[in-house]
Amino acid sequence: MDIIIADGIVKRFSNHTALDNVSISVPQGTVFGLLGPNGAGKTTLIRIINQITAPDTGSVSFLGRPLQADDIFKIGYLPEERGLYKKMKVGEQALYFARLKGVQRSEAMKELKAWFIKFGIQAWWDKKIEELSKGMAQKVQFITTVLHKPQLLILDEPFSGFDPVNVQLIRDEILAMKANGCSIILSTHNMESVEELCDNIALINKSKVILDGAVDDVRRRYGDNRVEISYRASQVLPLSTNLPAASIVSQSENKDGYSMVIDLQSGCTVNDLLTVLLPKVEIINVQQLIPRMNEIFIKLVTAKS
Repeated sequence: MDIIIADGIVKRFSNHTALDNVSISVPQGTVFGLLGPNGAGKTTLIRIINQITAPDTGSVSFLGRPLQADDIFKIGYLPEERGLYKKMKVGEQALYFARLKGVQRSEAMKELKAWFIKFGIQAWWDKKIEELSKGMAQKVQFITTVLHKPQLLILDEPFSGFDPVNVQLIRDEILAMKANGCSIILSTHNMESVEELCDNIALINKSKVILDGAVDDVRRRYGDNRVEISYRASQVLPLSTNLPAASIVSQSENKDGYSMVIDLQSGCTVNDLLTVLLPKVEIINVQQLIPRMNEIFIKLVTAKS
């Protein structure tokens, strides 16, 4: 089942269209990457799912039924622009947010104690937010976002302001929550995190969804039919080597011989290529080169600019 389905969402602000017939489906129990350049419409879609604003047209369903006002208690939202009160004490504020999400005081105190110990911030309880570094405040806000054990967790740039140790801490928590059945929408520009954490993605650019699907499928889909072949030979093959419907992009030498990257044109298979190469060289290894999400992101967003 999909935990969230946004269908045909349109949202305009004055003469600006923030979302233009946007549809996404977030499978339950997965991490869903919501990607796109700044200003693409991601935050507007997130705000609609959180019922902070409403679409002009289109609908949002939650667990197979129309989204309802009290579903907000089943959703955790960490916005990119953090919203902690600087003059309030850390523990007091965390307890306040827990109560807003419907958690009983005794349960909230128990959960907060466990989270503060896990994140190593027990000593911060009576400090004011303004006394904390950005990274410290981020930890507090993350805890207040997940304390009520939401069914859907929406994270907008959750790694911003964290050092590598704390980035890994948050990544581990995201995966642990997924393992416990939580569904997560992750909006981020960090494509390494997308590859590591996300099961599915949607890429929004200029108010429209221009790409969606499972991460592995998307990467293979945009592989451009490029392969790397390692081989042994008395000397490196020249870049001008005549190959059937293929071209050598680059060559390099390694401890076992040589390696070359080849672009296969439409209709050309690896077997076609090997038929030509085997009389010339000894093939050691052949592998398809699958692009990183960062390459795909840049390629598509640039192409649509």
